[in-house]
Amino acid sequence: MTDKTPSRRERILHALAEMLEQAPDARITTAALARSVGVTEAALYRHFPSKKKMFEGLIDFVEEAVFSRCQLILQDEEDAQARLRKQAQLVLVFAQRNPGLCRVLTGDALVGEDKALRQRVSHVFERLETQARQVIKEGEIRQGLRPRTSSSRTAEWYMSLIEGRIQRFTRSSFQHAPDAHFDEFWSSLALGIWRTAE
Repeated sequence: MTDKTPSRRERILHALAEMLEQAPDARITTAALARSVGVTEAALYRHFPSKKKMFEGLIDFVEEAVFSRCQLILQDEEDAQARLRKQAQLVLVFAQRNPGLCRVLTGDALVGEDKALRQRVSHVFERLETQARQVIKEGEIRQGLRPRTSSSRTAEWYMSLIEGRIQRFTRSSFQHAPDAHFDEFWSSLALGIWRTAE
């Protein structure tokens, strides 16, 4: 987070994320959001022409935050196992720190909204799965690691468990932290990814 004062656009998105966290069962209205930000609805629409655009702004934030950090992991780590571990931890810690955004990622906050938003969220998870698949494949080629099944199937399983933790966090009204007991979680997950040397 920088020291600069957030723009009104950033304040609107921050308020929307906070409302999604604080009122997990409520449908967000632009009137309530405008009150939370301290502006008129007309002012909201000057920055975002529709509620869809506001949700797209949140998804853009998720993509930028997660994938920029994933790129740093890929640059800093050469070991495939370490890359997968750090990426899993990154996603789960991000989820823990941004409960309101988890409602967007699970689709919970998008019920009744434009279906294109769900497609955008699906694309986020597909990108993560593609990245995991590439890391697994590179581990096979460069390090001689042996996944228990194909790299595609393994990446699918890897992402299913990560998504499941985020879903459980959201479903529990943010009581079950997705990054809790991460070392134990990762130990079990890693056993399911790689074959041990014989």
